[in-house]
Amino acid sequence: MAISIGVVGAGQFAPSFISLFNAHPDVSEVRLTDVRPERTKEKADRFGLTTTYASFDDMLASDVDAVAIFTQRWLHGPLVLQALEAGKHVYSAVPMGMSVEEIGAIIDKVKASQDSPKPLTYMMGETSYYYPSSVYCRQKLSAGEFGRIFYSEGDYVHDMDLGFYAAYQYSGGDRWKETASFPPMHYPTHAIGNVLSVTGRHAVAVSCIGVKDDRGDGVFDKQISQFDNDFSNATALFKMDDGSVMRTNEHRRVGYPSHIRESRLRIFGTEGSFEQIAKVSVWQDKKDSHDVSDLLRTGKSIPLDDPDLDGVDPALRDAFVSGTAKVHDRSRLPKEFSGMHNGHDGSHHFLADDFVRAVVDRTTPPVNAWVAARYTLPGIVAHQSALAGGEQLEVPDFGDAPGA
Repeated sequence: MAISIGVVGAGQFAPSFISLFNAHPDVSEVRLTDVRPERTKEKADRFGLTTTYASFDDMLASDVDAVAIFTQRWLHGPLVLQALEAGKHVYSAVPMGMSVEEIGAIIDKVKASQDSPKPLTYMMGETSYYYPSSVYCRQKLSAGEFGRIFYSEGDYVHDMDLGFYAAYQYSGGDRWKETASFPPMHYPTHAIGNVLSVTGRHAVAVSCIGVKDDRGDGVFDKQISQFDNDFSNATALFKMDDGSVMRTNEHRRVGYPSHIRESRLRIFGTEGSFEQIAKVSVWQDKKDSHDVSDLLRTGKSIPLDDPDLDGVDPALRDAFVSGTAKVHDRSRLPKEFSGMHNGHDGSHHFLADDFVRAVVDRTTPPVNAWVAARYTLPGIVAHQSALAGGEQLEVPDFGDAPGA
């Protein structure tokens, strides 16, 4: 069975997946809509898409099998709910949603469909699940080499100067500063997912400190912010369900080369540990330290000046051209993906294939609705904690996916 996929949003991120879905042997057609007709036409012409829609509503009213949502991040929850209500399978860019209520409603709709003739697939496109560091650490944990994991860190350190100003200007128009103040802890999945994809645990409580911005350029300014937010950096400490500890940093003003590595992972166990900085990754045990950087290095899938990157800000291009690493298992991927551009530490090929496989084979994707909630909700509550001066708050949990 081949499926049709409707891509929602023709911005800077969508082209990576339009081309991959187009190439997948189990995708019959890729369709497209965007609120800006000129962007719909430009991307449709560029990728040879013959079916486009004037609106998201029109797409949902069609016979398209699934939708892949690449819109502004605060719109994901409502659009996902609308698509599920219309009976469409959903791939959503991160984050899952903006509130406990949105996330709970998505889980309820996916769960309610499981006993119907058409059980619905929801997958959040969290890149960190497929990072070489995560793959490597899962292997080490499975082999028992960590011992008991008692402390972990997942950081997403992406400075605004390195591509984010341009990205918000591209998507936000004249009023872009209102949305460029998106709370850092509302975009937590690269940091939290990096850890939880290894440990399989979930957060039960959090205390978070937010750092108020002081640049004075109208970004992270409460008087301008759509989100009433003036935190540009935030650090959260989580208690996990097994009694271990996780720390997360979400930094948007930071002297760090985020174009080299924007997500960093550190995991400490009783028998071994893993640490990562911009260009170096290290495995350590009680005897020695081992540089594993070469094993996790992805290289480039295409040149930085490739035409496929037209429209992507130069400061962001490194994230869109990574190849795969030695720890990645490419044997499970469609042969059609060989030689195609990849991105975000080699994750794009696996993301696209896992979604198609889940829908076609009626299997549960790795980052399903329940896992996505565990990657997203801790950040939402962490922001609430920061607003309360670091008060420790409980993190709700929706449990495991049925049959997991």
